[in-house]
Amino acid sequence: MGKKLSTVEARVDTSKEYPVEEALALVKEGTYVKFDETVDLAINLGVDPKKSDQMVRGTVVLPYGTGKPVRVLVFAKGEKEKEAREAGADYVGAEDLVEKIQQGWLEFDKAVATPDLMGMVGKLGKVLGPRGLMPNPKLGTVTFDVAKSVKEIKAGKVEYKVEKAGIVHVPVGKVSFDREKLLENAIAVLKSVTKAKPATSKGKYLKKITVSSTMGPGIKVDVGRLKIS
Repeated sequence: MGKKLSTVEARVDTSKEYPVEEALALVKEGTYVKFDETVDLAINLGVDPKKSDQMVRGTVVLPYGTGKPVRVLVFAKGEKEKEAREAGADYVGAEDLVEKIQQGWLEFDKAVATPDLMGMVGKLGKVLGPRGLMPNPKLGTVTFDVAKSVKEIKAGKVEYKVEKAGIVHVPVGKVSFDREKLLENAIAVLKSVTKAKPATSKGKYLKKITVSSTMGPGIKVDVGRLKIS
């Protein structure tokens, strides 16, 4: 595996910034493992995450999804429970699901809740919060429109949040995707992150962008040549 990685890295000029299309092509060509790797965008932003007014957070529906099945759990009752099931939710319930999660069950990837049940769901804050599974109104996962939320998540809705170092990590698909699909997903993410620029952020906002596969080297993207407007 060491020799294979060395061969891949030898094909990439780590000092060079590539057009995003070329960077994605290099990622696809450079895969050397037997599983379908995730392709990840790392975006270094000109913000100070320590300041509350410079927090960058949001969601975006990838045009071609993530390539990964997402198990969606919905906290809902009555008519909203029916809507969630018809929309394709994997698990739907209320007190029963809260109790199950309190006992250690966490076999889901995203959680949605109707606002009237958040008092109950709030009891799970210490369990779901650290894992990024807590429903959040800012991310559209606390809503009475559960059908829309479930469909968006199933279609490839991803969340992003700037880290302490000022970097946003977002998956844009799998190595098996066509380059055009990866490109459209990447552009959708970059447009969303650009739109989320805080008013208090001064200077260059998109400072550095790197694209990589799960096991592959990071490939620098030429920010100056991006067309995302």
